[in-house]
Formats: sequence, structure tokens, C-alpha cells
Amino acid sequence: MGRGHHQLDVWHDAISLVEAIYRFSARFPPDERFGLTAQLRRAAVSVPSNIAEGAARTSRRKEYLHFLSIARGSVSEVETQLIIAVRLGLAPADEALDDHVQRVFARLNALIKKLSLSDPSQV
Repeated sequence: MGRGHHQLDVWHDAISLVEAIYRFSARFPPDERFGLTAQLRRAAVSVPSNIAEGAARTSRRKEYLHFLSIARGSVSEVETQLIIAVRLGLAPADEALDDHVQRVFARLNALIKKLSLSDPSQV
């Protein structure tokens, strides 16, 4: 397990976010299993998956940034779906989970900025 993404704090945070999302969505009613539960879990899994896929393409910085951008979009999906779940009364608001989402988003932004500024000719 020595791949480049294993060294990234944002990837570890994103893996933890997936675990938290699975625990959070386990409270949803059974009739949501193929609805919001599946959609929320898919979006959450997409975050570390895209970070890993992008990191595997480090020879092409533009591709890496593209996958990080997709991961960031998936974090926004997760955030939106959590709001919907709470507003529909599927589960109570979870401030720690909301903070976790914001932390992953901020770390992705920082990584994207760092890669974009490190050698603009490679983007």
C-alpha cells in the first residue's frame, strides 16, 4: 500500500468521510435504500476514489487537477444531500459530519491551489 494517494491527508479524510456517511445514512428508512441513501453513499465514495485516480496520473498534472475537481464536486453533492436528508427528516443534523465535509472540501481546495501554482505551464 505505497501508492501516492496514501500519503495525502485529504485522501485519509475522505475515506473517513465515507465511513461517517455510511453510518449516518444507515439511520434512513428502508424505503430510501435505493434513493437518497444510495446517492449519498455513491457521492461520498466518489471523493477518495477520484483523489486516488488523479494521483495515479501524476505524470499529467492537468488530469490530476481534473480528478481533484471532480472529487470537490462530489463533496458538494454530499453536502447538498445531507441538507436534503435533514430537511426531509430522515436523520437529525450532525455538526461533526458537517465539519468533516467542510474540512475535506478545504483540503481539496488547498491541494488544487498548490498544484495549480506549482507549475502553471503544466496545467
